[in-house]
Amino acid sequence: MQAIAVLQGNELIYMEIQNIIERIHDEVKPLSAYGKVADYIPALKNVNPDQLGICVQTLDDKTFGVGQCETPFSIQSISKVFGLTLAYKALGGEIWQRLGKEPSGTAFNSLVQLEYEKGIPRNPFINAGALVISDIILSRYKFARRELLEFVRDVSGDARVDYNEDVARSEREHGYRNAALAYLMKSYGNIHNPVEDVLDFYFLQCSLEMKTTSLAKAFLYLANHGVVPFSGKQILTPSQAKRLNSLMITCGLYNEAGDFAYRVGLPGKSGVGGGIVAIIPKKLSICVWSPALNAFGNSLAGIEALERFTTYTKVSVF
Repeated sequence: MQAIAVLQGNELIYMEIQNIIERIHDEVKPLSAYGKVADYIPALKNVNPDQLGICVQTLDDKTFGVGQCETPFSIQSISKVFGLTLAYKALGGEIWQRLGKEPSGTAFNSLVQLEYEKGIPRNPFINAGALVISDIILSRYKFARRELLEFVRDVSGDARVDYNEDVARSEREHGYRNAALAYLMKSYGNIHNPVEDVLDFYFLQCSLEMKTTSLAKAFLYLANHGVVPFSGKQILTPSQAKRLNSLMITCGLYNEAGDFAYRVGLPGKSGVGGGIVAIIPKKLSICVWSPALNAFGNSLAGIEALERFTTYTKVSVF
């Protein structure tokens, strides 16, 4: 893969970014034929796998897109970043009394590890950890459903972002493993609200639908020391933003996080809807969506696209 310089001093050369993502789109699009959509969620099993959208959003409000970058999709576990942000804002460092900060090394819905560690999830991005985060949000925010949605609309600048009730219902009707995780943690005292309420909120959060354009923009506060660049609003402290980004690079892609860090070299978060968002601190965020997944539940074409982006641009966190 031939690299193309897009930095001149510390400045991004914008005309190259559009050329690069168009080239990447053409190169990785065929990979969608080799993956599999998340058909264990009935509402997602009929999504056309032959789709690919890429969007780059810079801190100074330049947007570059190609392919299906304006097609809404189910962001699924990418929403865990938004949930963690709200919980972290509310509790600060106390949050780590109920959660770990280590990669899991096991499947994102593992019961074995959770029991071995006495109901304390290994990190906030596996399902058990996200359920604890949902429990915290329910305890700390009076109108949790509305406040999460308003937060995501605010950081994305997109008032059309919404939940997909059909997807949430579909996950709820087939979410036996998540229910088992929640009840197991309840037995250890790490779920404080009624389990059914926690599950309902968690599935609703995962059902958020966004486009790559709005999702890339929504992650800019993580590329900007916790500040939304287009509004100036402080979402997290610089220290909190640093820690959240650290968790994304070590835990953000299920138990493929190590390989993603090795290949791509960026903090990122994936979802089984086929989306991946990554950030380059003080420069940009990039969102890729392709619903055909690999064996780890991550977008096959998405990971390859992000690897090529950091290779061609010569820009990563390393």
